[in-house]
Amino acid sequence: MHIREILKRNKVAFSFEFFPPKDPGSSEQLFNTISKLAPLKPAYVSVTYGAGGATRNLTNDLVKRIKNETNLTVVSHLTCVGSSKEEIRSILESYQQNGICNIMALRGDPPRGMSDFTKHPDGFSYASELVAFIKKHFPEMGIGVAGYPEGHPEMPNRIKEIEYLKMKVDAGADYICTQLFFDNRDLYDFCERCELAGIHVPVLAGIMPVTSRKGMHRMADLAAGTRYPASFLKALARAEDDTYFEKVGLHWATEQVRDLLDNGVRGIHFYTLNRSKATLHIYDALGVTSSSSLSQ
Repeated sequence: MHIREILKRNKVAFSFEFFPPKDPGSSEQLFNTISKLAPLKPAYVSVTYGAGGATRNLTNDLVKRIKNETNLTVVSHLTCVGSSKEEIRSILESYQQNGICNIMALRGDPPRGMSDFTKHPDGFSYASELVAFIKKHFPEMGIGVAGYPEGHPEMPNRIKEIEYLKMKVDAGADYICTQLFFDNRDLYDFCERCELAGIHVPVLAGIMPVTSRKGMHRMADLAAGTRYPASFLKALARAEDDTYFEKVGLHWATEQVRDLLDNGVRGIHFYTLNRSKATLHIYDALGVTSSSSLSQ
């Protein structure tokens, strides 16, 4: 089912993100996670590409396996990095043949060791071009694009940033899924600026619970520009050990989700890191058993 149809049917859509495992053991561990999260009845699950498209084949394989072995609606990330138009067309044709009809269209990050994005000689420079290509050649595909509540790390001009986002929506995007953030005021401000710019597609809020000190620092490196509010850092600093550090992180994420629900967010996208514990904790703390019950 198209994500746009799911969003129309649900007052709030909840979704989970996974990354492709690199070996058989990790693959089985991931499917164990998926089996634990599936009863929550997410609106969809998505599968990422690695930096520079490094896991493209693994992503394609995982997307098809989820489609074939579960009842979950799956969204595949697709980036411009390192791919020609014909390679992208081939991937989309393969998805179409396998009944996969939803894409998250991204420009993508440069490969490791490279600081700047370099366009493939016969590829795309911007996500808006990729969206337009999909819309033209695969009009039956649903398309999501990324948004940055705290600002895109490569675009200091916030006015231009929203203009570029509108270009992606005007090219055919059905919804926006945001990068992670820790202060809901950033999301609300982002949504207001979208409205002012004439962007009226649903905005889904990206949530990633902090569960360890190591994970927090790694997250800060990967999601450049992410802002950690001082009040959150103070709470984490009071944690006496790793167990309490995790509890603080889960409490903060739970309160974020509660506040987002209270303020009418259209969707919440959990960055799971291929684990189930944090997401299950948030559902339990909110007193619900599935995404469908949250969506009423």
